[in-house]
Amino acid sequence: MHRSLRLRAAAAALTVLAGAGTLSACGGDDKGGKDGASAPLKLGYFPNITHATALVGIQKGIFAKHLGVAPKTATFNAGPAAVEALFSGAVDATFVGPNPTVNAWSKSHGKAVKVISGAASGGVSFVVKPGINGPQDLKGKKIATPQLGNTQDVALRYWLKKNGLSANKDGSGDVKVVPQDNSQTLQTFQQGSIDGAWVPEPYASRLILEGKGKKLLDESSLWPGGKFVITNLIVRRDFADKHPDQVKKLLAGVVEATDYINSDKPGAEQATNDALTKLSGKPIKQNVLDAAFKSITFTTDPVASSLVAGARHAEEIGLLDKVDLTGIYDLGPLNDVLKAQGKAQVSDK
Repeated sequence: MHRSLRLRAAAAALTVLAGAGTLSACGGDDKGGKDGASAPLKLGYFPNITHATALVGIQKGIFAKHLGVAPKTATFNAGPAAVEALFSGAVDATFVGPNPTVNAWSKSHGKAVKVISGAASGGVSFVVKPGINGPQDLKGKKIATPQLGNTQDVALRYWLKKNGLSANKDGSGDVKVVPQDNSQTLQTFQQGSIDGAWVPEPYASRLILEGKGKKLLDESSLWPGGKFVITNLIVRRDFADKHPDQVKKLLAGVVEATDYINSDKPGAEQATNDALTKLSGKPIKQNVLDAAFKSITFTTDPVASSLVAGARHAEEIGLLDKVDLTGIYDLGPLNDVLKAQGKAQVSDK
């Protein structure tokens, strides 16, 4: 990751943490609490429906049940900020997309993080103004992504390159890519400041249903079998080494939250909306919720092959140096939880 990007991500992480009011940015304190008990696990996630596993797990008290105490939480707009918080020790584990995961692995030379579970596949679309009908109509247009170097940013730039269009990091090229907070995208789209956005749910559905945009592309159409990781769970390696029991308890919560989502969609939608309302002060409309949930598969399978492919894409567009991903996954604890419940194991291939 470039130095300027790292600095912006670090600043964003500190801003988010200061605003969340639930974490200290000093980080790195894994000491036990009263009577030798472990301090509450510090968990990061995004206020996106692609992070419904986290939202449901927190809102329904599932993580608290398995961990014995509610985790301390912080929310992030995009992956680079979450990764910086993980590096600083401000969070112990975080739900995050694949490209920031790979960047974290690369930056730490495989020493700081590991992927311990999948969370979601799909749920990303390229939404544009009605007059845009294909790549040929994108020259001179402004397209938003959540943050430079995040998963959607890489996906858009790679797709543009494959379609013969340039989009440089400095904003020059055939298409100007505008990294901005997801929370701003609907407003800038409606104002005409941007012509489209490559974004996760619920923002994609909001752009369509509230912003009168149209779906130019569902990202799942670009992947084998329509499956690609949009959210996985990563943990600080030093935390996992010191607290393997807490990691396994967190994973038990992830499995239960995933089961809840898949067995009770109305209940999961309500819990997700309640959690998002607490964060934003405003509930999501039911038609947006319904559309968003239909486009996402919630699963503990990390769809590992798509993470590897995504890393190659980032390398090809110059946002990542070549990296060896051998060892990035540690799915043993998750598979122990799954096996104990008679569920199918997941693979790192």
